[in-house]
Amino acid sequence: MMNGLPISRRQFLLGGTALFTVALSGCVGLLNNSDIATRQTSGAAPAVPAGTDPDDTVIGLREHPRIIANYGGVYEYRKTEVMLARMVSRLLAAAGQPDTQFTVTILDSSEVNAFALPGGFIYVTRGILALANDMSELAAVIAHEIAHVILRHARARSNRVRTSEIVDRVVTSILGGVIDPNATAQRSAESLAAFSQRQELEADQEGIKIAARAGYDPHAAARFLTAMGRFAQFVATPGMGDDFLSSHPSTPDRIQRAVEAAREYGAPGTGTTDREGYLRAIEGMDFGDNTRQGAIVGKRYVNPAREITFEVPRAYELQISNAAVVAVAGDGAALRFDSASVQPGVSLADYLRSGWIAGLMPETVTTQTLNGIEMASGRAQTDQWYFHVTVARIGEDVYRFIFAGKEDTEAFRRDAENTIASFRRTRASDLSSIRKVKLELVTARSGDTADSLARRMSTLNRGRELFLVLNNLLPGDPVEAGASYKVVEVV
Repeated sequence: MMNGLPISRRQFLLGGTALFTVALSGCVGLLNNSDIATRQTSGAAPAVPAGTDPDDTVIGLREHPRIIANYGGVYEYRKTEVMLARMVSRLLAAAGQPDTQFTVTILDSSEVNAFALPGGFIYVTRGILALANDMSELAAVIAHEIAHVILRHARARSNRVRTSEIVDRVVTSILGGVIDPNATAQRSAESLAAFSQRQELEADQEGIKIAARAGYDPHAAARFLTAMGRFAQFVATPGMGDDFLSSHPSTPDRIQRAVEAAREYGAPGTGTTDREGYLRAIEGMDFGDNTRQGAIVGKRYVNPAREITFEVPRAYELQISNAAVVAVAGDGAALRFDSASVQPGVSLADYLRSGWIAGLMPETVTTQTLNGIEMASGRAQTDQWYFHVTVARIGEDVYRFIFAGKEDTEAFRRDAENTIASFRRTRASDLSSIRKVKLELVTARSGDTADSLARRMSTLNRGRELFLVLNNLLPGDPVEAGASYKVVEVV
């Protein structure tokens, strides 16, 4: 996400007996202790989640805005919110926390992710909602995160983060430079969402118990771990950031442990799944990248909010990550596009020389104006990488293009130059090219198979594979006549 992008925020607070409360809009800084207290249905002071202490709420409140900002804002979709609110209340009661308040936020991100912060803050993304196929699978995810909180994992993690140096995985691993303080704060919040393998397995066991006590199918956890593994293979791209798929690895051993834990509460099919009810609750939800972070149209990146666009060469594949736009070429060359905080009085050339680029060759720094945009460019070299770096200023915003390659070939330089030359303000034609992508349902008819339904998405890039992964089906699998299945449609 680009710093300063105007986005709507929405989250709801849940207690064991509350259905839902939705009240926040505008700046995320509005959320504070008084907000929480006034949203209790009972009117009593909120109970602190088991295993926490007063400092936990302070930590959660501090990091909460950063998580929201780094994941594209809060996603507003009423029927999904109501479904999730009811589910969390049911799970909290089963966890022995009926009077405890948790803040549950749906993040407007396509990443498959769910995590918890100290003080009872739980987050799920649009991406993980789209991957689940029934109520019990989502309940397994939420119960897992509730377990992290009540087992004090979130607290232990926050202590670890405070004593470790937070580094930028993309910039420092390649450039070795100094990182932006604002980006540090965002990554600090994300690091609070990473648990150890032991903690993950503990949360699996406790989460399965909570979900089973709430009446959900305890075998859903293993089922969803399998679906996550398939989706991880589908989206695997070098250079992309970590998410739930890496911090919650669905290894065969972990899946087997989940199966064994579930057997203690019944055979497969025990408990509620409510597949149709779940699919109806997410029907029509936005799918894919949050267009407020920009959109990818072919080889072009378009950001309607910032009114900027650029195009990458044919060999590059564009993707939007948490804090940047990245593009990777088949020969290993890569591009990172992001924004940075630069004081208005600081020249772009001086900013390039300010030390955030390791191996910068000062004599290569040049300035120019392209498409009416002020720019400065330079080259850098480390032991294994060559870099072409350009910064551009539009108003108060400064954008960075960082090209990295193993060899400083003429083609590599030309790709960087052509991309920079394409950077400009958007036109009406750019904005009209953006299409919304929705998650819709299709009803299987007699004679349909997974293959025949998958062909409904054949016009999309890898649409058939995506259909099978989203519905956790294999090619040729039978489908149930009259049952609903997820499809992705461009509208």
